[in-house]
Formats: sequence, C-alpha cells, structure tokens
Amino acid sequence: MPGPFELEFFQRGVAEILLLALASGLVGTWIVLRGLSFFAHAVGTATFPGLVLADGLGFSAALGAFGSALVVALLVGGLVRGRDATTDGVTALVLAGALALGVILASDVFQSQAAVDRLLFGSLLAIDRGDQALAAVTAGAAIAGSWVLGPRWLASGFAGRPADRSARWADAVLVLLVALCAVASLSAVGALLATALVVTPAATTRLVVNRLASWQIATVALAASEGVAGLWIAYEFNAPPGAGIAVLSGAVFGLTLLARAALLSSTAGRRRAGAVARAGALTLACLAAVAMVGCGESTGPGDGGGAAGRASDGRLVVVATTPVAADLARRAGGPAVSVRTLVAAGVDPHEYEPRPADIEALAAAGLIVTSGLGLDDWVRELIDASGSSAPVVELGASAVVRRSGDDGGADPHWWHDISNAIAATRSLERTVAAAQPAQAGAVSVAAAAYRRTLGDLDRRIARCVDRVPERDRSLVTNHDALGYFADRYDLRIAGAVIPSQSTAGQASAGEIAALERTIEREGVRAIFPEQAVSSKLADQIARVTGASARYSLFGDTLDSGGAPASTYAGMLTANANSVVRGLTAGRQGCGARA
Repeated sequence: MPGPFELEFFQRGVAEILLLALASGLVGTWIVLRGLSFFAHAVGTATFPGLVLADGLGFSAALGAFGSALVVALLVGGLVRGRDATTDGVTALVLAGALALGVILASDVFQSQAAVDRLLFGSLLAIDRGDQALAAVTAGAAIAGSWVLGPRWLASGFAGRPADRSARWADAVLVLLVALCAVASLSAVGALLATALVVTPAATTRLVVNRLASWQIATVALAASEGVAGLWIAYEFNAPPGAGIAVLSGAVFGLTLLARAALLSSTAGRRRAGAVARAGALTLACLAAVAMVGCGESTGPGDGGGAAGRASDGRLVVVATTPVAADLARRAGGPAVSVRTLVAAGVDPHEYEPRPADIEALAAAGLIVTSGLGLDDWVRELIDASGSSAPVVELGASAVVRRSGDDGGADPHWWHDISNAIAATRSLERTVAAAQPAQAGAVSVAAAAYRRTLGDLDRRIARCVDRVPERDRSLVTNHDALGYFADRYDLRIAGAVIPSQSTAGQASAGEIAALERTIEREGVRAIFPEQAVSSKLADQIARVTGASARYSLFGDTLDSGGAPASTYAGMLTANANSVVRGLTAGRQGCGARA
C-alpha cells in the first residue's frame, strides 16, 4: 500500500495543518502574551450555537460559527470594560450561556443531527478547497495583523488594560483574529479541540523562548510539527486526527513543563544534567515508539492483489456506512461481495468520527452503500476526500418514507419496516449483478432467498405482536427511531425520552414532565432504552411513572461480537421480543428465530 504522504487526502490534511500552524502560531503568541488563553478557548467553543443555526437554516457553517464567535468575543469585551469584573469570570458566564443556547437550538428548535457534531470535533480527513482557502486567508490576516499591530499588542501585553481609543481598536482586531482562527480550525480539529492549535503550541514554546520573534517562529514550527505528526500517528493508529493532535500537543507541553521545572529546581550541575537526561530519554522513548509504529504495516484496509474495486478473490468490494446497510449488502450480494462497514456495530451513527482507514476503504471500493435520508450525509465529504468514483446506492431511496416531527421531515430509520429492507435488497441485487455479471445468477439466488427469510420473519413478528391486547400497545422509545416498526405492527408510540430523530438531541425539563404525564394518563406500561445509548434518563422516568424500563431495543445500530442481534434479521427479532415482553410485563415474548 502507498505511504500516507502519497495519499491525496493526507496531502490535503498536511497542507491545511501548515496553513493553520502559520495562523495559529502567530495569533497564539499574542493570546498567551495577553493572558487570553481561556478566552480563546471559549471563543472557539462558543461557535456551537452558530453551527446549529447554520445547520438548521441551511447557510454556511463557517459564517454561522464566525458570527457566534464574534458575538461572544465582543460581549465579553463589553462586559469587562469599565466594570469590576475579571475577564475569566465574565468569559465563563458568557460561554455557559452560549452553550446553553446551542443545546436549546439543537434539541428543541432544529433537532440537529451529526453535521454539528462533526464540526465540534472536526476531521482533517475531509478537507476541501474551501477549508484551505479559509485557512490561507486566516494565515494572511495573522501575518498582516502581527506586522502592522504587533507593537501595539506587545505594549498592551505589558501595560495592562488599554485606555486610549487606538489601543482598543487594535485589541478589537486581535479579537477578530482569534475568532477567525477558531473558525478556520473547525474543519481540522473542531471547536472543542481548537485550543490544541491556537493556544497549546504557544504556551509550550513560551516555556523555553524569551524573545518575541524567536517565540513566534518556534510556535509556528511546533504547531506545524505537532499537526503533521498527529495526523501521521492518527493514520498509523487509525484514530481521529483531531484527537491525536490534541493528545500529542498536550503531551509535548507536559514534557516541556516537567523538564523546565526540573531544571529550575536543580541547583547542582549533576542534578541538572540528570533532569535533562531523564526528560530527553522520555522524549526519545516516545519518538522511538512512534517510529516503530511508522515502520510497521499500515492499518489501512484491503485484501491486496485485487483489481480496483475487487478483492484478491475477485469479489466486489462494498463499503457500507452503517451495520444495517452492510448486513443487507452482504445478504443480497451473497458470494459476489466482500463487505466492510464504516460505523462499527454497537456504535451510534450520530457519534461516528472518520478514521484514515475509512478514507482508504472508500478509495478502494467498487460499490458504496449508504443508508440515506440524512442519517449518514457525512459520507459525502469522505467520498470526495477519497477521490472514489465508485457508484453509490442509497438504500433509503427505495423506502416508503415516513414523515415525522413538526416540519414533516423524512424519518431516516426506514429499516425498521421490513418491507423497506426487502425493497433495498432489490436495489442492491440489481447493482451488484451489473457489477459482477459472471455471478449474476448466484446474486439473484442469494437475494431471493434472503427476501423469503425476511418475509417469513415479518409474518412471525406480526403474529406475535397480534397477541398483545389492543389496550396495551402504547410504548415510549428512547428517541424517535421506532416509528416505522410501530406503523408496521399496529403499535402506538406515546412519546420518546429524547424527542428527536437523533440521539444527539436533549430533552428539556418541560418535555420530560409532559412525557411523564402522558405515560400516566395513557397507562403506558413500558419505556424502552437503547443498547447504544445511556439509559439513565429512561430509568429515571420509569421510576417516577411506575412503567417498566427492563427491556432495551436496537435503534440505529446492530449488536456486536457475533451476538444474535448482530444481523439485521436478528436485530428485528430481538426488538420484537423486547417490545412484546415489555408490553405484557414479561408474560409473552417472540420466539421467532432470525
């Protein structure tokens, strides 16, 4: 396989890091000099409500984030100026308010899904030209600002709070640059980890460099080195790059701080030499460990030896976004396909973070299968980043779509209606047979047999649910994911613990109280937590209302480790069994086997 620096998506990530290192390295020194580290972190994190607004209203995420960051920055400055209040105290209060507003917008107004989460954590694996252009503009602004206003910022750093108008104007420009750096870092490391680029390198080099020019050069160099090294380590370990860069920058800061403390506290030359030797040995050990990883085999996927889009045994390489989509592709494609999933079983798709191996898998795919209807829109950026030209099958396009929510949006959980899954297998059968004409007959046999299996399972579940008395068929789910299942088998969804089609949503106190009243008024017997989501809130509501929360469901994923619910049919069987047992207080269950 090619090395990471030969891959296009890796090269784009390196270019983005170098541009951001130039911008954040320069601005970061001014942030640390002025004692604004917490303020800079708060400005980056406070982009959250702007991201939610942009996602909900459909305009540029960068514009929404910059507007939110700028409002927070100016609000902090306005509250601090001329008042007996500390910058950190006011920043903490304003940040808390911004985050609270973001949560309310995400949960109650827009019910935002994974698009906002991705920007909170970022991904260097899906950098595009727009991201690079923004980083380049930010770098240019940082250079220009430091060149023109650097002397004023330096004077303010030692003079305390500025009093004259020109100094306040210069500080306003610095605030703009801080907000711009935070926004430019969103795509790379995300709002929550922007400190790893904007503050940590400058704080590290400040421990060992005293002169401003040297400090800025060292900071830019360190930020670039940590960024590229973090991206490389993430590639080798198949980990999220943003988190890798944050961990590496934090480790370098910690080692530098320990070494400096040891040197300063040592009075004897021997002790000083020993401290330097220990710090050096520890650093060398870390570098050696990284080098050993880099010399090993890549973690990237691939069977090796196959033609483009084909495994070594000639099967079509299929990359599916979710475990459900992967299982349907595997069953419908039969012996003609080799299937890999991006989101692992047992993992909520709303919490997915791309790994380097995922980009490589998409680049090597002969067919890409998505769930669709908004659940996995994140894959579009990854496909572009991978450069893949493989055909894409969106399974949700074959479904009879259920509308839900106040806006009547498409419910993305189509697979909980077996008839939709059967329709999806027909689309998969046609696509795989066209790609593997020599095995078209075997594909048709496998797909037809699987559809018969699903049809039999559908009838068994229907007979099982029919045994539940009509008056006992109301239930509460963890989030709004089982509407298709309820419609298929004549059940009633009385409400959801998380009133959103995404597990990333949050319930307000008023919504929880209203749900508790509904449960008591309608005599709902059971609340069903989800396997991949915390059941704490569901358990609490169950204790208050007297409903059962004993049985859990699979909403957005399958079980892992080869368990019975690790297949699509097994998941439906497990859900039907849990629902019937919950509604009948454990007296009945569905014994149908997948």
